[in-house]
Amino acid sequence: MVKVEKIRDEDREAWECLYLAYADFYQFPISAGVLNAVWSWIFDERRSFYCVVARNEAGEVIGFAHYKAILSPLRGTEVGFLDDLYVDPRHRGKGAVDALFAELKQACRKNGWPSMRWHTRDNNYRARSVYDKYATKTDWLTYNLDATDDA
Repeated sequence: MVKVEKIRDEDREAWECLYLAYADFYQFPISAGVLNAVWSWIFDERRSFYCVVARNEAGEVIGFAHYKAILSPLRGTEVGFLDDLYVDPRHRGKGAVDALFAELKQACRKNGWPSMRWHTRDNNYRARSVYDKYATKTDWLTYNLDATDDA
């Protein structure tokens, strides 16, 4: 049975291993400074940034989800935004994703968010096949304005 709960201080090493694997999947280098920053956000009460972890029957952290509140001006309310979701490949197909999405839905209800949205890479077919079970794919495209580019 998979259990999902708020991350704890003692989960740092397990979270870090999973987060680095997640970043590696997306070929996104992560420095110690980034790891420290994200870890601090999770426990900063002034931020609406959260992390829940999935634990297997032995209590090991096998997955995580980072999410936050964002303002939705067209709706006039906050909604949830799922930044990152990852399950250790050795534990996929055993209920971790189901448990994480159930927790995310509860977080929406608890916070009064009408929805949770997220992005994924177009070619992330495995994740997309899972996401299609839980959510409706929108027709919105994502753009990224690079503030460091002089062009």
